[in-house]
Amino acid sequence: MIDVAELERKVPILKDIQNEKEVFWINPDKTNCEEAMKHIELTMADVDDAEQRLKRFAPFIMKCFPETKDRNGMIESVLTPIPGMKELLNEKYNSNLEGTLLLKQDSHLAIAGSIKARGGIYEVLKHTEELALEHGFLKKEDNYEKLASEECRQFFRNYTIQVGSTGNLGMSIGIMSAAVGYQVIVHMSADAKQWKKDLLRSHGVTVKEYESDYSEAVKNGRALSDQNPKSYFVDDENSRTLFLGYAVAAKRLKKQLEEQKITVDDNHPLFTYIPCGVGGAPGGVSFGLKLIFGDCVHCFFVEPTQAPCMLVGMTTGLNHEISVQDIGLTGLTHADGLAVGRPSGFVGGVMKYLLSGEFTIRDGKLYDYMRDLLETENIFLEPSACAAFQGPVYMEKSEISQKYLLENHLKDKMKNTTHIAWATGGSLVPEAIREEYRNTYLDK
Repeated sequence: MIDVAELERKVPILKDIQNEKEVFWINPDKTNCEEAMKHIELTMADVDDAEQRLKRFAPFIMKCFPETKDRNGMIESVLTPIPGMKELLNEKYNSNLEGTLLLKQDSHLAIAGSIKARGGIYEVLKHTEELALEHGFLKKEDNYEKLASEECRQFFRNYTIQVGSTGNLGMSIGIMSAAVGYQVIVHMSADAKQWKKDLLRSHGVTVKEYESDYSEAVKNGRALSDQNPKSYFVDDENSRTLFLGYAVAAKRLKKQLEEQKITVDDNHPLFTYIPCGVGGAPGGVSFGLKLIFGDCVHCFFVEPTQAPCMLVGMTTGLNHEISVQDIGLTGLTHADGLAVGRPSGFVGGVMKYLLSGEFTIRDGKLYDYMRDLLETENIFLEPSACAAFQGPVYMEKSEISQKYLLENHLKDKMKNTTHIAWATGGSLVPEAIREEYRNTYLDK
């Protein structure tokens, strides 16, 4: 039994979190990157290995998903300058944001239309490679396009992949697993949007629906998978494989920044703001960024005020041993991809010394930022992705943010700063749903 009163005494910010206030938390455990990495078992070698595996699968990806041919089978998103959005944020919210504001459009990643296309697809492909190598019909030097043959698909039909999801991870796992030939079961929580369930079913995926939240869907999915020796469960709460798939994004971002002649060094800091659910995607991306840019990058997560599971886990030090429901929050939010009550303990441990801090955001602001981005840049994001803009809005205007900038000797460098709002989903949202957003929230 968690003693909430005692936690409130030890963690003063917890009271504001309980009262659904928007907060900005600075991580007191953050240390220099070199020291932080000593506490983490994963290394750049693990990220390099993941990157090479994705390259081996590029011919297969192009064969199954022709829309990836223009990138030679690489599933990657554009990095877009959004000066109009920066100007509006400063005018409308008095953000005082200096430097350059960019949008990393993982919302428009091929195949699954969300950041989950990175980790989810990578884990499916890694499992596929392991099975194919084990059964002798693939060598690493082969052209992996052969895995798209009917003979291979018949083999993979003997195996099942399962996952618990609020929506986007299920779509990435489901679509790629179905393409390989697996039987696929996606266990979806009550927060999952109907259109995502319908899309998965159109790919031949079995969708099991639960009236409870994400954690319960994961628990049931894991239990069902454990009953079948030929079933593989993708564990978003604890998977190192998912995490490394996300981390590869950092290596590709480095190349994109170089192509745009954007410098990241001690005098030109990089700030990233990534919406957070259970933590795997933002954690993996941030880990990769810290490996590459070290102390020159400052990574922040953003969560809904009703579902700040990672924030609650990290501020209390309890990680996955505490849920938002334990402190009186519902875990319910319009940002369905972030509707998670209990964080990944693995990610919380990795981020303990790396993460700069967290912002929380009320649901109503998600639609404000959705409207702002449409008006200034004509880019649509789903509500959960719009949470990213809470970071740029408050990074240079709040008292707490000023403290962070001063303590990290950043105050005189902000004019040289690059800010990246990491968009996590949106391109696959059907037009009918977009119209519903417009009529219900955006036209007011």
